[in-house]
Amino acid sequence: MTHAFADLTRRQALALAGSAAASAMAPAMPAFAQAAALARRIPSTGEMLPSVGIGTAIIFDFENDKEKFDMRADVLRTLVAGGGRLIDTAPSYGQAEARLGDLFAATGLRDKIFLATKVRVADREATIAEMKGSFARLKTNSVELMQLHNPRDANQDLGLIREWKAQGLCKYFGISSSFDRDYEAVEAILRKQKPDFLQIDFSLVDRNSEERVIPAAADAGCAILTNLPFGRGRFFKATAGKPLPEMAKEIDATSWAQFALKWLLGNPAITAVIPGTDRPEYMTDNLKAGIGRLPDQAMRKKMVEIFESL
Repeated sequence: MTHAFADLTRRQALALAGSAAASAMAPAMPAFAQAAALARRIPSTGEMLPSVGIGTAIIFDFENDKEKFDMRADVLRTLVAGGGRLIDTAPSYGQAEARLGDLFAATGLRDKIFLATKVRVADREATIAEMKGSFARLKTNSVELMQLHNPRDANQDLGLIREWKAQGLCKYFGISSSFDRDYEAVEAILRKQKPDFLQIDFSLVDRNSEERVIPAAADAGCAILTNLPFGRGRFFKATAGKPLPEMAKEIDATSWAQFALKWLLGNPAITAVIPGTDRPEYMTDNLKAGIGRLPDQAMRKKMVEIFESL
């Protein structure tokens, strides 16, 4: 699924859901929306984290494009104006870290952001070098969350990232994956190492992590971030041209994107969702998933049935 196609079908979904307001290019949300925005507790500290953030893979990977730069700046402003804080990135996302650093410099928003990045599994020197490179690109001396990216060894040691936390280079440490092949190792690491955070792929399209990995993370006392909440665009491919079901009103969802994100947040173990977001109107639409009612377990099951019937 290409990003361009996902973009197209999301525009169609917004239009069909009657979300004209979400299509306004306004980098702000009403005060009542900010006050009502969902936030959940990070178990290791009790800090509250707003439950709708953004991911930066692909869509922040660009250079020498003023139009994209200005639009992504509006995305960041919209996130903060709507009560959000969380941005997730990685050195493996091409130019994304560098663009974020430039955007923080241009907008002055770094101190309002809960910034998460990653390091890949490597030897100690290479891992330290990658961390330093990330900090240079992000124009920061520390991040809120450092995650070991795609660990595949059940005996993976997180000692180096623990050291960084002790040194104040990151406030929290965790692991991340978006591949089923990693799940066995991820589950073992969670049980042995008990990191502050787990980031895992989870969506109506791909629900595999909900069976064992997410419960293991909850048992280990982790905050849980979910990536790929639209299943690499497959969610919007399935919903394109389809009207929202009547039951969406029962959870205050006015778009298919909100339907998908509210289904995720209906699982109380999920701390926050990080959909990739390249337009301020999409950011506004996503933020609304953290406002109003969420589905209970029975309703989440019904939402799965509705999605699978499309």
